[in-house]
Amino acid sequence: MADNRGTDERAFRQAVIYGLSVIAVAAVVCVLATVWAANRDACAAADTRLCDDAAKTAVLFGPAVILLAGGIGAFVHTFQRFRAGRSWRAWQGAGWFLFVLMTVYLAIGASS
Repeated sequence: MADNRGTDERAFRQAVIYGLSVIAVAAVVCVLATVWAANRDACAAADTRLCDDAAKTAVLFGPAVILLAGGIGAFVHTFQRFRAGRSWRAWQGAGWFLFVLMTVYLAIGASS
């Protein structure tokens, strides 16, 4: 039986699967954006895959938007579970983890 103290293992598993799914989708978007950027005519003769601002922007903001949307989705689910009196802490943790991951990804990408 689920309680409101955060010990519901099923809710924890769901939150972890959700977080990992969002991360997987963001990784796929990153790979697709990198492949798109590397195969553009503007980057054909360049030494690097990300040769111009359009390529850098696509690779930087594509996955970041996915992580942002996933974090917001986790927080919405947190609120829904809280209002229903169900265990919600794992979902809040998933939301914060996705937000921190998005921030780290943007910081690393913006510095390069």
